Amino acid sequence: MPIAPSTPASALLARRRALSARLSGPALIAAGEAPSRNYPANRYRFRATSHFAYFAGRHLAGSALLFVDGRAELFTHPPDPDDALWHGPRPALAQLRDELEFDAVRPLDELDLALSPHRGSVATLPPQDAASAAWLSLRLGREVERGSGARLTEAVDAALAEAMIALRLVHDEAAIAQLRFAASVSAEAHVAGMRATRVGGSELATLAAMIAVLRASGLDDAYGPIVTTHGEVLHSDRYDHAALAGDLLLADVGGETPEGWAADITRTWPVSGTFTSTQRAIYDVVLAAQHASLAVAKPGRRYRDVHEAAKRAIVEGLARLGIFRGEVDGLLERGAAALFFPHGIGHLLGLDVHDLEDLGDRAGYAPGRTRSPRFGDGYLRLDRELAPGMCVTIEPGFYQVPGILGDPRRTEPLGDDLRRDVLARFADVRGIRIEDDVLITEAGNEVLSALVPKDARAIEQLVGGG
Repeated sequence: MPIAPSTPASALLARRRALSARLSGPALIAAGEAPSRNYPANRYRFRATSHFAYFAGRHLAGSALLFVDGRAELFTHPPDPDDALWHGPRPALAQLRDELEFDAVRPLDELDLALSPHRGSVATLPPQDAASAAWLSLRLGREVERGSGARLTEAVDAALAEAMIALRLVHDEAAIAQLRFAASVSAEAHVAGMRATRVGGSELATLAAMIAVLRASGLDDAYGPIVTTHGEVLHSDRYDHAALAGDLLLADVGGETPEGWAADITRTWPVSGTFTSTQRAIYDVVLAAQHASLAVAKPGRRYRDVHEAAKRAIVEGLARLGIFRGEVDGLLERGAAALFFPHGIGHLLGLDVHDLEDLGDRAGYAPGRTRSPRFGDGYLRLDRELAPGMCVTIEPGFYQVPGILGDPRRTEPLGDDLRRDVLARFADVRGIRIEDDVLITEAGNEVLSALVPKDARAIEQLVGGG
């Protein structure tokens, strides 16, 4: 199996220099610590914060990057003599400096002294865990908020966040190479999942076949995988259902390269290997919605337009099937799309599967734009103009969610124009989603996950080992 590429030190150096050029003062970016599972020595696999990984290319627990006066210095734990016994030898600090082209690599216990001349003026970014927030608060002598809802009331923190967003919204060639690799291996995993699916089998057996492909190429999970016959549960984390004839299996699985770059792919296929006529009809509506969205995803277009294209295609398709009646514009205005497509069309993709969302809507929404108050549209995670080098997901879906279809607040505006008698004929469609990873290019876009088929007939030929 292929092995993920490594980002050249020259690319990491260029990123650090690009950030330094945007800073007006010092900045500290922490990697975080590996949390314990149930006792101190039994730790979860460490994964550095994405902002740290972007500049370091390594996951170095307990470390921090200090940007000051145009220099980028790494502070980390020196090798311990016991490492050779328990974990294997670790590189010396001088070796790390040379390999990664830092201006300096220094012991972590020198960090407080290095910060002391700048106390009160050092910028940082909000961590997601309380331990890191406490560690940063102690280092910087001020309270550091945690979570993507952090207000960034310090002007220096807000300026650092804006600089990071500007750098990471558009990917460099090294990042694109990582994303291509993650997408190609994840696509192979989806093909393996289709081939492994059997009537009378289980969600878990399909998941195992997919994860095996990821691990064989050194990829971890970019997020908790979703493999379920209950596609109406958007983020299902259960794998205990049998795979029965007549079921659709929805698999939302993506790998993460050793450096942390993510893929995010969803396909839906019939357990039996053949879509029923009703399943095929709805599947084709969702596929048409994705094609409509891809046609809009090009430089200069607003990502909200990609979302709107999917909504319109879904309502048009459902109207052709008789599930809706009436004029499409009016149906859209009354919230018809959100009854069956209640989420946004996708999100940024990069070092995080929902890239930059630790910085909240500051990253996803262009200045002056805010989330819609409308149900469904309010879940749109991105509202910026697309530009070459941006990577996004495009993932329309159709779901019969009882909590939505049984909620008068959502359905009453449609009245009898929601044909429940017709909808009942499609009871064998719980949920369908089709998701690809899409790189915006000068010419339009490139589907990085194109190796996994989405045409219904091509899928049918693969399911069950074909």
